Amino acid sequence: MKKEGRLQIEKVYHSAMLIAISKSPRMAYTNMRYNSSRGQINDFTFEEALFSGFTSDGGMLMPDEIPKVTSDQIRHWSKLSYTELVKEVVALFVPEEEVPREDQSSLIDKAFSRFTHPDVVNIAKLKNGLNILELFHGTTLAFKDLAMSCVGQFFNYFLKKKERHMVVLVGTSGDTGSAAIEAMRGLEAVDIVVMLPKGRCTRIQELQMTTVIEDNVHVYRVDGTSDEIDEPLKNCFTDAAFAQENNLCSVNSINWCRIMVQIAHYFYAYFQLCPGCDDTVEIAVPTGGCGNITAGCLAWFMGLPIEITVTVNRNDIMYHICTEGKLKMPSTMTPSLAPAMDIQNPYNMQRILYMLSNSNGKLVKEIMETFEAGREAVIPDDVFKKMKKIVTKSFVADDDLIKSAMARCWKENQYLLCPHTAVAAAYHYNTLVNSDVIPKRVCIATASPAKFPEAVTLAGLTPQPTPEIAALETKPTRYIDMNKGEDWTGILKEKIKEISQKRRSY
Repeated sequence: MKKEGRLQIEKVYHSAMLIAISKSPRMAYTNMRYNSSRGQINDFTFEEALFSGFTSDGGMLMPDEIPKVTSDQIRHWSKLSYTELVKEVVALFVPEEEVPREDQSSLIDKAFSRFTHPDVVNIAKLKNGLNILELFHGTTLAFKDLAMSCVGQFFNYFLKKKERHMVVLVGTSGDTGSAAIEAMRGLEAVDIVVMLPKGRCTRIQELQMTTVIEDNVHVYRVDGTSDEIDEPLKNCFTDAAFAQENNLCSVNSINWCRIMVQIAHYFYAYFQLCPGCDDTVEIAVPTGGCGNITAGCLAWFMGLPIEITVTVNRNDIMYHICTEGKLKMPSTMTPSLAPAMDIQNPYNMQRILYMLSNSNGKLVKEIMETFEAGREAVIPDDVFKKMKKIVTKSFVADDDLIKSAMARCWKENQYLLCPHTAVAAAYHYNTLVNSDVIPKRVCIATASPAKFPEAVTLAGLTPQPTPEIAALETKPTRYIDMNKGEDWTGILKEKIKEISQKRRSY
């Protein structure tokens, strides 16, 4: 699906969803509120932020104040498990008046209950100072499981409290659909409808969606491209009466809750490399839409002494932003071995600019509207200088560098990297060429190599499927095919109406 199409859908469903969810009188909360990064929409509660995508002014929601963590708190947090860290971070952004602390704790425990690693996340400390933060121990073997599982639990919490039901509508070309399904499967107050382009996902990605047979999961294989899937999705969301009547919503990296949860893994990574909390740690992040980078910047503003290195594949708009301070929409996007990073519109960039400009929504609006119109937008010098204090470096890894990093890591450690993680590892190996110093550095691993056997093979290595991946081939599947020439919008609307009628008890 083209990014601009996806963004338009998110803008459309936002208003209808808030009308449907926020009918009860607003409580007089005294804590955190959320404002648009473009400055014209303000005073959202966490609940409203949770159910929101883009605001009506084209902005993205940000906290009205970034909480500061003292050095004493940082030292205390350094002794906590990953799950406990998430709870501490979430408590700073979710008022107890909306979700009592005990309920927050319970929801987060449920969210992480299906992760396969006992610590939820893990750091692999390999040769030549290569440290890999493994964020892929969730059910779909991708980092999206961490935040998406929490989104699902918070969705269910508010919907059950208000005795409402919601239909989550998702178009996907791979990992987003499977992570969303796993986060929503079995939830009483949520049904999820997913449209995937038949034959255009990897075999593993498709099976991760079609083998989920809970009653609240509905999967369509569409005989078309991701771009063509845009149309029926847009038709459902732009029909405001239909969207409101059926409580339509969607999930994506624009969702504030996903950014909030990701803040914790920066703290966790820091503590693993610097348990004495007495030094700076560099974190190399493979990125596309900049959601992970946004979380890292938030951690920095909270007081965590980190430096962030943005690593990208050959679709390198973020490299130019970080090194030149200029945003300009590239004319083309070139497919790479790291497909989740094949993005030329880093839409979370406006959140980063909002932080760096001291919440100057007018400036953010001017920069983003210039960029979205296809013109070059220049980041003001004072904002760019501040950015360089946080995002200190950027690095581009083409497919050859990706393959060589995967091969070297295996040769030295017998450890497979996914192609996205290899982008960050390629940066690490590159810095060792002319230096004998091993830095305090962590490379974020966004997915398991088991999901990318084709890339592993191209690197001259042997894929190692996990038992979960191998088992997909033997599981029963459930899906409905949408064929060329059929009325896809009509089919989708009929399914949504059928779901709503069945769930009227909420």
